[in-house]
Amino acid sequence: MPVPARLPSWVWVTGLTVGAVAAVAALAVQADRGPHPAPTAAASPTPRPSVSAPASPKPTPTVVPDGSGVGRRIVYSVAQHRVWLVDASDAARRTFVVWPGTIAPDAGSYTVSLRNPGVITGSDGVKIEHILYFGKKAGVNLAFSNAVDGSSPPPAPAGTGTGGIRLRTADGTALWAFGTTGTKVAVVD
Repeated sequence: MPVPARLPSWVWVTGLTVGAVAAVAALAVQADRGPHPAPTAAASPTPRPSVSAPASPKPTPTVVPDGSGVGRRIVYSVAQHRVWLVDASDAARRTFVVWPGTIAPDAGSYTVSLRNPGVITGSDGVKIEHILYFGKKAGVNLAFSNAVDGSSPPPAPAGTGTGGIRLRTADGTALWAFGTTGTKVAVVD
């Protein structure tokens, strides 16, 4: 039986490269088709903490909620866990989901009363920045902020009242630039 000839290393490298390119192309095609439904299992899923942002993608509502006032303002929907940055012409310039604290502000009109440009430790022990205070409820400050490390807040311990509304880092930066002292904040259900 003859001994098979040994292939040059460039043939192996070329073959591996072609295989890798084909795998990446197949994954790109799958990604273009959108998300696939998650497989179903017999066991029920583990419940998520109530402070997590919505996990399922929803259409991004660009329409500013009714009853949120007029003019340049920050609109926060307690029920939707969503913020809109609205310009003077009543057009939404940006909207994003947030992680609410355990104490929800009552529906109504507020103003940004204080801006803290520094980094402090939030009630959850996480370093936060871009803090915009706009109210108080049950002796707890109500404020928007984002974690310096970009994390979402962990679930608050039972009985802990937190008024911080946590944003993703890019959204916190945008809100900080938009929400100067005196900016209107409209809270809706």
